[in-house]
Amino acid sequence: MSLQNWEHQAQKGRDILNNSIPKQWLLPADKLPPPTQKNVIALPRQSGLLSERELTITEMSATGLVAQMGKGSLKAEEVVVAFLKRSVLGHQLLNFATEFLADEAIARAKELDDYYQRTGKLVGPLHGVPISVKEHIGFKNKTCNTGYVAWVDNVTPEDAHLLQLLAKAGAVFHVRTNQPQSLMHLCCSNNITGTTLNPHNRTLTPGGSSGGEGASMGFKCAPLGIGTDIGGSIRCPAAFCGAYGFRPTTMRMPMAGIQVASLGQETIHGVVGPLASSSLEDCELFSKAVLNQEPWNNERSLVPIPWKTVTPTRDVTIAIMWDDGCVRPHPPITRALRLVHDRLIAAGINVVDWEPYKHDEGWNIISTLYYPDAGTLQREMLLSSGEPARPLTEWALAYSRPEPLTHPEAWAYQHRRDVFIDEYHAIMKRRGVDFIISPPYPGVAAVLGESHYWNYTAIWNLVDFPSVVFPSGLMVDLELDVFEDGDKMYVPRNEVDGREWGKYTGPERFEGAPIGLQISGARFRDEEVLAAAGLVEGIVRGGRVAKL
Repeated sequence: MSLQNWEHQAQKGRDILNNSIPKQWLLPADKLPPPTQKNVIALPRQSGLLSERELTITEMSATGLVAQMGKGSLKAEEVVVAFLKRSVLGHQLLNFATEFLADEAIARAKELDDYYQRTGKLVGPLHGVPISVKEHIGFKNKTCNTGYVAWVDNVTPEDAHLLQLLAKAGAVFHVRTNQPQSLMHLCCSNNITGTTLNPHNRTLTPGGSSGGEGASMGFKCAPLGIGTDIGGSIRCPAAFCGAYGFRPTTMRMPMAGIQVASLGQETIHGVVGPLASSSLEDCELFSKAVLNQEPWNNERSLVPIPWKTVTPTRDVTIAIMWDDGCVRPHPPITRALRLVHDRLIAAGINVVDWEPYKHDEGWNIISTLYYPDAGTLQREMLLSSGEPARPLTEWALAYSRPEPLTHPEAWAYQHRRDVFIDEYHAIMKRRGVDFIISPPYPGVAAVLGESHYWNYTAIWNLVDFPSVVFPSGLMVDLELDVFEDGDKMYVPRNEVDGREWGKYTGPERFEGAPIGLQISGARFRDEEVLAAAGLVEGIVRGGRVAKL
């Protein structure tokens, strides 16, 4: 396909987006902040677009919204309209959407209100909750391009299994969100709808590949969002944007109908899971609403484990991983880990240091198994349209071997993967550690185009530990996050460490960015990890313990 033709195809995707935007809620250009303004978090209140009631609605959690709708204090239609208005403003500032679903969302909300008026009951546990959805999660009769120009005309015949379950629980889908080309960036840029920005600092990425979801949560365009994760794609956007993100154990959440360019790849499994703007409790609300419908009866690859209620307990041992042994975290991350360490000890929690186990070996395994075909399928997708590869696509594909793995080589790497998983679990058990707190990324968020190191999240994909990202409550501080004497004297241990450490020239480069943390636990202990995250967040942020 010629240059002109691929650009013509890409324009189709942009037209879908532009034609879907509810124009009545666009803010005039002269009321938008200049592109040089980094932080736009205050714009919903400053813009005058939303009423005080709408601002209150859009700052509530999904759990709170359902409770108010259950009392009749809120209607689903006014909730959806409020979030649509905030989403339109968010898109003008951050370019996070790929398609608005305003008419469908409002029509669905009216149906829910009518049901409540007739019965006095809610349709389900997510009644009237607006949920933003990553674009490559299939929508019936909607295009699903997955960030590739070649798939701009690809129309999905039915909703993904997950969307069917969420809709049955009462959810309302009001906007679809951006992702990077190839779905393998911790950034969010493609040749169709362009680059998504971070609401806390628009020189930073919102993360990827669920970057549109990160921006959506950070700007509170929805109380809940849906992301996918094969190397950090839920957790990094949550961390970068000051939100919550939950990466479940593989084979728990339904994946049928989610479009990728490597369907059938089983060397490293991806997962789907929730992001939340305001509350860890909402991640459980989402998970329970899905798993209580027993999705394994229709999607036979899923493990039939119902969601269970877990009470947080302080009788646990929590390890702090200060460093993965490969890349040193930046000063703001270390400051947040110190805060967690000190407050957990003060609260009587048994806290130990976690010595990482062969994380360099883990990266060698997972980076090879991402592309057992040497990236052939992804490159064919690019060639079929003629679109150029984005720089971070080339970066990601470079992780693959030059030639596809032979069957014996693939088997050998899969065996190494399985041995590594068993070894990591055994070491955790031997050390008596229940949960591990770690950085989600070497820094608070990457500068646009600079998200190169994934292993603070990818290691947990490899060993299949359920993991939760939550905001520490801290932000980059221009006085506290300067280099200390030890930082000034630090000698990087390898080239990658030097590259990542060199990106931190001072806190000014990351001004305004929130500091996220990650907690992980053993496979299929998803509920316990969420409960532990709530316990830790409550202690760190002033004694509040989330009810999970």
